Amino acid sequence: MQELQYIHDETGKETAVIVPIELWKEISSEKETAYLLKSKKMKKRIYHSRNRDSGLTLQEAHEKFGI
Repeated sequence: MQELQYIHDETGKETAVIVPIELWKEISSEKETAYLLKSKKMKKRIYHSRNRDSGLTLQEAHEKFGI
């Protein structure tokens, strides 16, 4: 993993951090998932979507919707 880069003010106090984009995407995704899981309804939807055995492939969805 790439290193974080810390930004310091004139006194040397850390004021910010630069995060590699891949790490930021991972953090954002986890934060969004945690937010969604607060809702019982969304938690149930996520659970069912992860355990679904059927569905359309991306190609089938494109054809179905004329994309």
